[in-house]
Parts: sequence; C-alpha cells; structure tokens
Amino acid sequence: MEPISQLIRVSLPNYLSSLPIPDSIGGWFKLGVRDWASLIPFGAAVAGLTYMSYRAFCPKAREQIIKKINVNPDIKKDVPKVVDSFDVEDIAEKASFCRCWRSKKFPYCDGAHGAYNKETGDNVGPLVIKRQSK
Repeated sequence: MEPISQLIRVSLPNYLSSLPIPDSIGGWFKLGVRDWASLIPFGAAVAGLTYMSYRAFCPKAREQIIKKINVNPDIKKDVPKVVDSFDVEDIAEKASFCRCWRSKKFPYCDGAHGAYNKETGDNVGPLVIKRQSK
C-alpha cells in the first residue's frame, strides 16, 4: 500500500506541477517541441480514462457496441446454436434465406437487410435457392 500512497501523494503532484501548461491561450502557441512531447503522456492518459469512463458508464454506447459485436441480435437466443435444415424437395421453385439475422420470418428473408445495410453500411443480401427445371 505504501507505493500507491507514495505515487498519489508525491510522484503524481510532482509530475503534474512539472508539466509546461501555459497561463494563457497564446502561451500554447509558444510551446516548443520538448514541451509538447512532455504533454503527450498526460494527454494520452486523460484521453484513455475519458474513453474508458464513457464505455463503462454510458449505457447507450454499451448497447451499440454489443449490437455491433453480436451478429444475431435476438433470434432463438434460448438455444446454444441456431441450426435450420431443409430438404430441397420441400422448397418451392425459389426460396430466399436470411443472412443478416434481422428477418422477422427467420430463416426466410423478409427484406430486413435493406434497412440493416443502410444503417451499417454493409452489403449483405439473402441466399437465394432455385429449383432446377428438369
């Protein structure tokens, strides 16, 4: 516990007091290369802490991150693996299968990929299977 106390009480205040922070806005333009270089670690630490706090405490950001990570947002979440199988004989002349996981008629495509593609900039479309004429 002593090293942490030493860091907070002595080292950190000494480091912060040695940073070349100007008294006015014009002073920022007078800083030299060494001054800017000494501000980089402090700026990076502040930016990192700000970003981590944002990710930890902003629920909407966390929700968006989870949605981007999960390919399947809500289809059959009660099973460990979504598997659907079809016999070719059971398919009509043509069938479109969803590949974006947003269809309300999953595993069949209902065109939900259009809105998904517009929102995400993706280009996913359905898997179309046609029966060959004999």
